[in-house]
Amino acid sequence: MYRNEDGSVGEPPPAVIAGATALGPLLVSLQLTDSAFPSGFYTLSHSLEGFAQAGAVDTATVPQLLHDLLLHGVGPADATALALAHRATAAGDPAAVVRIDEHLFATKLGREMRQAATRTGRQLLDLGQEVFDRPEIGDYLGRVVRREAPGTQAVAAGVIYAATGVPVRQAVASDLFAFCVSFAGAALRLRLTDHRSAQTLLRGAAPVIEEAVEAALRRELDDVGATVFASDIMSGRHERAEARLFAS
Repeated sequence: MYRNEDGSVGEPPPAVIAGATALGPLLVSLQLTDSAFPSGFYTLSHSLEGFAQAGAVDTATVPQLLHDLLLHGVGPADATALALAHRATAAGDPAAVVRIDEHLFATKLGREMRQAATRTGRQLLDLGQEVFDRPEIGDYLGRVVRREAPGTQAVAAGVIYAATGVPVRQAVASDLFAFCVSFAGAALRLRLTDHRSAQTLLRGAAPVIEEAVEAALRRELDDVGATVFASDIMSGRHERAEARLFAS
């Protein structure tokens, strides 16, 4: 039931209906990037715990590490694969999505990074199928279950965003922001920041996210891959650490 500005009750005007429809993709993005969405991101530190264990990062250098990971790690790798998977899904080409998925998986050098990507990806597809009920999501989940595709998180997100009508630029930006929220949450739990500074960290990452998004949208499949070798090393050390708070 719709209440007009004069207090009368009736059917909503066409403009209101159109506005509600236009908000659909934004609401999907907000839901998927919410830290309460159980994608498994909360279990990951994205190599931050490895840096902390090595004494290679402190409160002052956390922002720079995040910026480097965005521009040279998750941006060229995951964000680019997400954009490509989004376009392939929108074009109705699941075979291309599988190729993108396999390529991204192959670029992840460390065992824990591969496991983290596929565990969160499968969880995302499984929950996405239930929440959004789109055939493209269920189809790709089936391929992952049958081991026809690795099901990395970035590619799973690309499939879901495309299936729910979220534009590709918004999808890439949303997923990079979700990465930053996860990173900030890890920094908080590792006592490298506090709740107020974490918000400053996220705001400071905004222009870097924009740069990473535009670069990701220009790349092709052969360009997919990270060049954050220090992060790979820290991840490898983290695998063998006696005590770990995070899975990566």
